[in-house]
Amino acid sequence: MNPSTAFATVVVDELIRCGVREAVVAPGSRSAPLALALAAADRDGRLRLHVRIDERTAGFLAIGLIRGTGLPVPVVTTSGTAVANLHPAALEASHSGLPLIVLSADRPPALRGSGANQTTDQLKVFGSAVRMFHEMGTPVREVGQVAYWRSQVARAVANAVGARSSDPGPVQLNCPLAEPLVPTDGPEWPESLSGRSTGPWTAIHAAAGQPSAVSPGPKTVVVAGDGASQAARLAAEAGRWPLFAEPSSRARIGPSVISAYRLLLQASSLADQIERVLVFGHPTLSRPISKLLARPDVEVIVVSPTGLWPDPARRAAAVVTGLEVTEADTTNWLDSWQQADQQARPAIDKVLADDLSGPRVAAIVGEAVGADGMLVVASSNPVRDLDLAQIVPIRTIANRGLAGIDGTISTAVGAALANAGPTYALIGDLAFLHDSNGLVIGPDEARPDLRIVVVNDNGGGIFSTLEQGDPTHATHFERVFGTPHNVDLGALCSATGTPYELAETPDALRAALAPTVAGLSVVEARIPRSGHRPLNEALVAAVKQL
Repeated sequence: MNPSTAFATVVVDELIRCGVREAVVAPGSRSAPLALALAAADRDGRLRLHVRIDERTAGFLAIGLIRGTGLPVPVVTTSGTAVANLHPAALEASHSGLPLIVLSADRPPALRGSGANQTTDQLKVFGSAVRMFHEMGTPVREVGQVAYWRSQVARAVANAVGARSSDPGPVQLNCPLAEPLVPTDGPEWPESLSGRSTGPWTAIHAAAGQPSAVSPGPKTVVVAGDGASQAARLAAEAGRWPLFAEPSSRARIGPSVISAYRLLLQASSLADQIERVLVFGHPTLSRPISKLLARPDVEVIVVSPTGLWPDPARRAAAVVTGLEVTEADTTNWLDSWQQADQQARPAIDKVLADDLSGPRVAAIVGEAVGADGMLVVASSNPVRDLDLAQIVPIRTIANRGLAGIDGTISTAVGAALANAGPTYALIGDLAFLHDSNGLVIGPDEARPDLRIVVVNDNGGGIFSTLEQGDPTHATHFERVFGTPHNVDLGALCSATGTPYELAETPDALRAALAPTVAGLSVVEARIPRSGHRPLNEALVAAVKQL
């Protein structure tokens, strides 16, 4: 067995021992040993392998698989620009705390700086985005290599999942591989390639932190940002405090949820009475929340189990590992918010009653997915539209680490494959075009049960709701921010053999979403971009009148 084949065999085996069950490969020559070892493990039923021809798609497919399973996922690329194409996914994984394992194949150091083909400096190519970088030594035939390979893989996985730091995120193992890059005949390896019989080479145990006590007193609200988890809901319910939960918080359920919180923060006098905010997860979605967290008269306590915490306004009074609520608030504070929320819903529904709009599409999709279904939602307008809906699936996934629109289709495909059941995605037209390669799935690859709903306003609709969308900037708005593309999405779907349907009314959209999700399909809902700004203004005005 040659050194590169031995290395790949051991690395893949140790990854599986450390809990890896899914892996992604983009084709290449230098990475062939790792690709072949993963294919062999897939054949033996030890993991499931996914192959994609586009490295950026491969990276976000891995992100989706991680979001769907909670387990670390390795992605393998060849050297050169292939590695650089993983940077967007690595950044999203870093800011979202997702255990992405980059196995970047490379030329041996002796070939670097020599003009050798497809060779560049891959060392720490992702900068500070990764939790750990290590360049593996070029595999050689000598005793001691197996212990080095296995212990380093175990260390990389532990760093990726945050086993000791409670700070999960991407890691990179740069793997210099010398020819031959495919299995060859030769002498036996000088030591056993097997690992420990008990599991991983090194078992890493978690470090524990103690929760902090919090008591009622100040008028408190709980903000649950992306990835907040049920801890936010439990704290809100234990304290009888209003819960402002973003769609991807995994906390938007239960009696404390205030579904119209974003509008109430802009239009209700209750907002001025808030005295304390408990922050869970990574709130990124709305300016009203940002303004609340920046208020000098509000005490902000951030709950973060990791070494990183959100505090963009620099107003946090304390950062704690966890919270233990000592007793419930006995005032009518929560009742007041619940009553305001109940009054706001009919007003919101009345504004959204006519024709299709972004929030109307999001509400219909949320109803179709159901309370327990899985929904992947894109950044920009779709996730904000969903935030206004009364029904938001608890299993809502969004790439909110950096809130980019890239890789959304691939993320949805990965999540659907991990879900192993019907999955929906709510995506804007620019996000759809940005990752249209995600529809390209080879004939031998596992195919998801995924229905993608594209809200097509022919351009950058979110900008019309921001400062740039003010009529005083109309001269250059359409070209620089509106960016109309006029792409026929049906023709694009046809090119990849993806079933497509156009829904032009609310009833047509409901009908398109009614059949059981089977395979990959696309439903397009067209809406006018010119309506975004007036609609937002009408929603705020309607709530103010209550």
